[in-house]
Amino acid sequence: MIRLYQTTALNIGELIELDKNPSHHLIRVLRARAGSVVTLFNGDGHEYLAELVDDNPKHCHLRIKQRLKVENESPLRITLLQGISRGDRMDTAIQKSIELGVHAIIPVDCQCSGSSVKGERADKKHHHWQQIVISACEQSGRCYIPPVSSISSFSDAINLDNSSSKIILDPQAHLTFNQLQKLEGDIYLLIGPEGGFSDDEIRQACNSGFTAISLGPRILRTETAGPASIAIAQTLWGDLG
Repeated sequence: MIRLYQTTALNIGELIELDKNPSHHLIRVLRARAGSVVTLFNGDGHEYLAELVDDNPKHCHLRIKQRLKVENESPLRITLLQGISRGDRMDTAIQKSIELGVHAIIPVDCQCSGSSVKGERADKKHHHWQQIVISACEQSGRCYIPPVSSISSFSDAINLDNSSSKIILDPQAHLTFNQLQKLEGDIYLLIGPEGGFSDDEIRQACNSGFTAISLGPRILRTETAGPASIAIAQTLWGDLG
């Protein structure tokens, strides 16, 4: 089944014009033709079954046939505080975290993040990351679009919400996930960039209420650490397994 994100409101019986990018993807890449059934979603928690009316690759039209409520969001509201890394590491961390059910993502500028991302470059990065989120939702069947916030400083990130459970990954920590009491509701998960956290950052986070957790005897890459932690949390207290 073809599944696409659409930014507009969707109503049964309505004829809609698909946005330019999904129109091109649907007609040119997926080779859909008039009469094909397409699943649309716009982030309102529903899927909409639609029939393709024409095959214009710039702005094709679909008629909405049916609305279905989708309830596949995790009971854990995990916010990923991801240290910014270079290359495609950040993209991978975001993509896999969305597939695993993360609720929101906050990119964090850490000491080892390299050069700061600011101004127009920061806006482009933010748009790029949000598109990765949308693509991952299309693939994974989610109908809620997790937001990617603007880039946060480390000091702002560790002081976001003192009422939530807060975890920072530290390979030197003595605690592991299965030694924690059951976590429920809102969880903040802080992952370092490819160079990890400095000792000072670990100390600041712990002083701000974060619990330092180790993932075991092996050091994971930053793009692996976040998804691995989310998978563990979802298995222990969420909706995996």
